[in-house]
Amino acid sequence: MLMAQSSPLRARGRRHRLDEVLDLVIDRGHVRVEDLVAELDISPATARRDLDALAEQQLVIRSHGGASANPDATSLPMRYRAARHSAQKEAIAAAAVDLVEPGSVIGLNGGTTTTALAHELASRESFRDAPRPTVLVTNAINIAQELAVRRHLQLVVTGGIVRESSFELVGSWAEQLLAQVHIDTLFLGVNALSAIGGAATHDESEASISSRLIERAARLVVVADGSKIGAAAFARIAETSQVHDLVTDPGADPDALQALREAGVQTHLADPDQETP
Repeated sequence: MLMAQSSPLRARGRRHRLDEVLDLVIDRGHVRVEDLVAELDISPATARRDLDALAEQQLVIRSHGGASANPDATSLPMRYRAARHSAQKEAIAAAAVDLVEPGSVIGLNGGTTTTALAHELASRESFRDAPRPTVLVTNAINIAQELAVRRHLQLVVTGGIVRESSFELVGSWAEQLLAQVHIDTLFLGVNALSAIGGAATHDESEASISSRLIERAARLVVVADGSKIGAAAFARIAETSQVHDLVTDPGADPDALQALREAGVQTHLADPDQETP
């Protein structure tokens, strides 16, 4: 009985450790087995197994004594990124939905955190039982596919060209449709958010379409796990002054959070270890 109860805990612990290993490899470009042993307090055998597991998923490139970042690691395919920080993203999604009312017009760009938010919108009882449907505007085809059969959500999908790493529709066709709509609240997934750099992503075409979504929104809420707070990315989406709210987790850098608060961003911390009412 004790073994059956501890197995899920071990699995969650390993997933969390793999997240940490992958983050270290991406941040530094290369790590050695001895670096992981020292920083994560794990055995050399465990470090090697973790690097082998990440290499099997094509997330890192294994080398003798360590591993290097995959050249495409900053834009990992959705199926790989979805499992990273999953508990945090689910908690962020639940807290974010609390910020909007059923029957309003909600915008979502692509990304794993906004996808979790879409799942929350689909299952939240107050939205299902509302007297009128909630309008959902998105440029993410995976979100559109999952929500198309939800009667309580009126789905509006932009046109455009599909970005395979994020399932986002980008380009002039998407921007033309967005010129015709109004969004009450836009939930924006980002690769980085800081008081100085604002909201940013790794791809300029995704930044462009997200900027158009912001232009059509009365309120901008950034949803991002703590690893994105205080980070930097290539293409700016929005100035910090355009961001009304941030929903993140307690793992975010406290100094970066304080700088965002001083810049006028209302911050909300969603604890993945706290039970949702």
